[in-house]
Order: sequence, then structure tokens, then C-alpha cells
Amino acid sequence: MRIRTDDEIYRVDAVWLGPPKATFPWRARYVAWGVGLVVFLIVLAVERRMNIGFGFFSTGWAVVTTVVVTRIICSRIGHERPLGAVLVMWLRELTAPREKTSGTGGAASAARIRVKAQRPRPRKKSKRVRPQQPQQPQQRPARSRQPAARGTVTSRRTRSKEVRGVRSPARP
Repeated sequence: MRIRTDDEIYRVDAVWLGPPKATFPWRARYVAWGVGLVVFLIVLAVERRMNIGFGFFSTGWAVVTTVVVTRIICSRIGHERPLGAVLVMWLRELTAPREKTSGTGGAASAARIRVKAQRPRPRKKSKRVRPQQPQQPQQRPARSRQPAARGTVTSRRTRSKEVRGVRSPARP
């Protein structure tokens, strides 16, 4: 069993083939004629702002540019995504908040650092009674500074480092 879609209805109804008894050799949707008219006026306005005079070749290039831009715009719209939705989407893309790519502030400077002529002296301890603090766990006794025998690992840091493919010495 086949389920027919209604895509053909939208495709047929949205196409204007031209005036009666004088159809155009191309198919263009109603929306394309409206978009084309607006794009043509914009292209002509841009040409005038660029000091391009109104002549045969400038108008011809305006028509060619209009056809290209209209085809690009109309390839993005359809009955499932109408022109209004595309324009709203474009507007929201332009006005959406963006992440700032440039850093705030300027170059680092030592201008705000105060420099004193004398170096700071340690404060003298006062003989105040300090409140008792909770007992802390006992610390380990300090290790002796005797040199270790060759081949033994003394540093905890080197013992905990493991490198792929390299065996570490056995822990005591």
C-alpha cells in the first residue's frame, strides 16, 4: 500500500507560468517573483551608491545578479520552510548573543604596583592567648637527610610516577 504525500499540490499551486497564451519558458514560484523584484531594487540601489550610471550594461548585470541571488534565496525556501520563517531565522542569527573572542583589558603593566624603599620586616609576635584549635592529625617524623643507597627510590613522587611501557621499581 502506498501513501501519497501532498507535495505535488504545493508544487503545482505555487508556480506561475506567465500570462495566459504567453507562458514563460521557465517555471518560477510566486514567492520567487516577489523576492526577485525586491532583490532587483536592492541591486539597482547598490549600483547607484557605487556611482554606476543607469545604462544598458549596468541594468543587464543587475538582472543577471538578481537572477543568481533570487535562485540562491529561493533554493532555501519552500512550502515546508516559508520565506517568513527564513527571514526570522536570519534575523535571529544576526542578533543572537555571541561569545567575545577578544580579551578584555589591555597589556599588563606594573604601573599600579607600589614599591617601598625599605623591605618589609617580620612582625613581632605578641603574647596573646590564642583560642585552641581542633587537634590535627599527627605529622610524620622528618626523614633523615642521609644519602640513599644506589638503586633505591627515596622520593615518593618518583615512585608514584608511572610511564606506559616502563616498569617501576618494586615498592618496599
